[in-house]
Amino acid sequence: MDWTQLDWQALDRLRGNFLRSGDGAAAGEPYWRSRADLANYDLTYAERIGWKWDAVLSELRRRGWAPPAQARVLLDWGCGSGVASRRVLGAFDVENFDTLLLWDYSPLARDYAAEVARRDFPKLEIAEFTGASPVSASFVLVVSHVINELPPPALGELLALARRAEAVIWVEPGTHADSRALVAVREQFRESFRIVAPCTHGAACGLLAAGNERHWCHNFAEPPPNIHANSNWVKFGKRAGIDLRSLPYSFLVLEKKCEGGARHEARELSGVSRIIGRPRFHKAHASICNCDVNGVSELALYKRGAPAFFKKLEREPAHPPLYAWERDVAAPERIVAGRVAG
Repeated sequence: MDWTQLDWQALDRLRGNFLRSGDGAAAGEPYWRSRADLANYDLTYAERIGWKWDAVLSELRRRGWAPPAQARVLLDWGCGSGVASRRVLGAFDVENFDTLLLWDYSPLARDYAAEVARRDFPKLEIAEFTGASPVSASFVLVVSHVINELPPPALGELLALARRAEAVIWVEPGTHADSRALVAVREQFRESFRIVAPCTHGAACGLLAAGNERHWCHNFAEPPPNIHANSNWVKFGKRAGIDLRSLPYSFLVLEKKCEGGARHEARELSGVSRIIGRPRFHKAHASICNCDVNGVSELALYKRGAPAFFKKLEREPAHPPLYAWERDVAAPERIVAGRVAG
């Protein structure tokens, strides 16, 4: 499949189904009618999802985290065309896994994802996950863009599977509803799993505090360089009604706690904050939705007090999103200096 072979009618139909399912309504028909549907999707919509996965996996590597060594099986649940598991295998080295298991409601999707994975990773054992019996080996669970489509029983089954995993890497669209749904998952898993990311702490989520209902945990991935100079992507963006510059995502990474002490921890994040979303820049200051172990709050960074850092943040807004702040003792909601922390 390449850009000259795209079936625009199929992409329009898929887009309509995605929008209906994203609104909480059933699509009314299977996403995939043919292998060609999946190939069209993989080149376009799935690739954009892949850019979100690239951002998440890049942050995990910066934090010094990798999947537990004993987890030699990668399970891609709701795999679609398989873009999520392919990104994970590429980021953490296929040699760290023995097996890729694929599951999707659609047999067409399972077959397509397996075919592409065999092409890209010929030494890896690839099989379908039936769900009929538990995975016999330790595994890492990958979940991508499914939470707004799952009725409560299906979500319950997925969470039961996640509890058996050694680690979970879960990426969703950066909407208020999807982010809040992931926060609910986070809170259910806090006792038995370590919160690796996006949080810099394992305390209760500050978004659940009264007054923070309008906020949601999300960030923005960067598209590949020069994407706006690519006529194929520009045409696709216009046809699909997609802003290629905007790639909001929410994510959650969990690792099962060990009984006799944790394994090698990711970089210490004590005193580190995460910017939620993007800073909002005004004439004299930037407003920052800040998350740390003390909760979620609005902070202000004044240009006059830290001009160089203000300019850096304005040029590269919250990318990466982890910072260490120096705050005014008399007015702790004011940032007087900052540095990138991850």
